[in-house]
Amino acid sequence: MTPYRPHDPFDIDAVASALAGLDVRRDAAELARAGSDYHWYSPVLAQALQGRRPHLMVRPRTEAELERVAAACVRHRVPLTVRGGGTGNYGQCVPLFGGVSLDITWLDAVVALQPGRARVQAGILIHRLNEAAAATGQQLAMWPSTERIATLGGFIAGGHSGIGSLRHGILADAGNVTRLVVLTLEDPPRRVVLEGAEIQCAHHAYGSNGILLEVDVALVPRVEWQHTIALFPRYDTLLHFGLAAGAASVRGELDLFQMSAVERRITPYYQGLRGRLEDEDAMFAQVHPASLAGYAALVQAHGGRAVVAGTEAELLAQGLPSCTECAYNHTTLEALKSDRGVTYLQVAYPAPFSPGLVAAQMARFGDEVFMHHEFSRAGGELVAFALPLVQYFDEPQLRALMASFEADGCAIYDPHTWVLEDGGMKQVDEAQLAFKRQADPLGLMNPGKLRAWDERVLGIPGGGL
Repeated sequence: MTPYRPHDPFDIDAVASALAGLDVRRDAAELARAGSDYHWYSPVLAQALQGRRPHLMVRPRTEAELERVAAACVRHRVPLTVRGGGTGNYGQCVPLFGGVSLDITWLDAVVALQPGRARVQAGILIHRLNEAAAATGQQLAMWPSTERIATLGGFIAGGHSGIGSLRHGILADAGNVTRLVVLTLEDPPRRVVLEGAEIQCAHHAYGSNGILLEVDVALVPRVEWQHTIALFPRYDTLLHFGLAAGAASVRGELDLFQMSAVERRITPYYQGLRGRLEDEDAMFAQVHPASLAGYAALVQAHGGRAVVAGTEAELLAQGLPSCTECAYNHTTLEALKSDRGVTYLQVAYPAPFSPGLVAAQMARFGDEVFMHHEFSRAGGELVAFALPLVQYFDEPQLRALMASFEADGCAIYDPHTWVLEDGGMKQVDEAQLAFKRQADPLGLMNPGKLRAWDERVLGIPGGGL
């Protein structure tokens, strides 16, 4: 059979009939929810993807029901888009050409919890998994700032790093994810087990080359992290502190789970902090209790002041946000709650990271860009990257800002495109493309999101609507 091409006609009623007895929804409100995610962080995506909806949504209760969905879509050549919690920012859950939206959130079983490892169904909420792990004295090695509403499968399909990456590296680093079970889009479907380097075939692939069924993910001993806020008189001073503290963390001298630096123009956006922090730049960090004194001493040595320290529960009791809520794209969300005129960029800096370069950029961009940096670890090395807020005017302004960052030697991970390669990789992931040929031979999964498939297999420009 020839692969599906965008806009090929299909019989959605035939699929609905084949799925009789399953939880199938076709009302407008359900379809609007099923066809949405957090791509509205980007005004470019919000406009381009407006009105894109599935023709039906199905929520399987069992893997057997899931197999029925996969087989029916293949039999009737209907595109399929998988969704979990819908917290992705790039339109991963938005079906460009309609078809079936597959909600996997009822496939959320904890299959096994062992020392250092959890095996779960991909639809499990990350917060629920953390609660289950806590009962065994463990926790996940990392999670996104949307931990309470995101699914683990969605994090694997669209994530890169998160809270805990300063301690344990990015998702792709060895040991963080050790096994994936993927259901192919064939009739009948096959279960494919990916281990070791093979995991990268389906990791961060936008759900374009197989349905994630199970995930084996790392657990570590649970820590009652101290959520801290430290204030600094200058942002470049704050970043120098971040480099020093991050290096101490890599050397094992401090045990740090998170460090998120935001400049003073951002802190008023955080609910609970408006008017409570002085006019200074802030570092939000999660620190091991045994490292708290050493961390505070390093803050002071760099001219800062530790002003808040407590457990997550203690901060919330004081009306303060947890440090998780001041990190990664949760910062963008907090800003958008009160200012829909902002958006964001994703910037990777050249090594070695230079606070002086950031200071020069702040002087150049003025009130157009508000800086926000995350300290992380990748491949065992300390890294810093930015998710700056942008006072948005139009798309040409965003492209000019990206070009300006790139002229400084920075790399841009464009959050204003739905095409996988255009957003981050900037090149074809040959392993992901090869796996799609095996697991989704008709190209029905999330069509339009993988440029390599459209150009090499279909012979059309990728990502076009």
